[in-house]
Amino acid sequence: MDLYDAIHARHTTNGAFDSRPVSQEDKQRLLEMAARAPSHFNSQPWRFILVENAARRKQIGHIAGESMRQLIENGEFWQQYRRYFRFNQHEVDTTHDGIHFDTMPNVLKPFVKYLFTDQGNKVVNAMQVPRVLGNDARKLVESSPLLLGLALNRTEYKPDQLSSLYSVISLGAVVQTIWLSATALGMGLQFVSTPQEIPTQWARVSQLLQIPDNFELLLMLRLGYVNPDIKRPTIDWTSPQRKGIHELAFQEQWGEPLTNEHDAALQ
Repeated sequence: MDLYDAIHARHTTNGAFDSRPVSQEDKQRLLEMAARAPSHFNSQPWRFILVENAARRKQIGHIAGESMRQLIENGEFWQQYRRYFRFNQHEVDTTHDGIHFDTMPNVLKPFVKYLFTDQGNKVVNAMQVPRVLGNDARKLVESSPLLLGLALNRTEYKPDQLSSLYSVISLGAVVQTIWLSATALGMGLQFVSTPQEIPTQWARVSQLLQIPDNFELLLMLRLGYVNPDIKRPTIDWTSPQRKGIHELAFQEQWGEPLTNEHDAALQ
């Protein structure tokens, strides 16, 4: 796949993957490409942990599902990320960003506008939404053929030092490299993020993977081959919308619009 095509095609895969294992050749390709990512002073501070064992994936899936249920149940998820949620096409067309909840049971749709209130959260809980989302999260993680943990060396990842910023930038380059490579291989990718929202749950994942004290587990990704015939999750969203270049970029100084020459070249 052409690089530009891969960049345009890259997206988060919210749903399940095909059940077939990721081939040894494709795993090798992903890791070889990831290892080419830039790092400050060529420190290469990242390490990768591939999880394919069904029992271990099930354990991580249980933690992910439990975390999702807890976050939805106490309303923390909705309150923390409400600014990103779009529930109709008008909101999408107006903001050009966020995630659009375009799939949900019809019985829930009338209650969407009350979602961010205490009463709305009670209704959501009464309708077993935390259980549904938690169960979906559990199944998505445990059924993913490949889970990939990414850890940073603590000698580089020091939040109070500039090296930490450099190492995080480097890790971002690793993730993008993996994502584009996966896209080119016909694979999808999604962050396993809910355990990170709850420190005790994330510690369980780290312990399960036996992360040594001199490294910190920063990310967990789930990967697999895309199968368009697989049904989407019960409650799902899309995020293909992007802001225009004229909304994102300035000419020479902040607030100055791009010149016509630049604007035309970047459309």
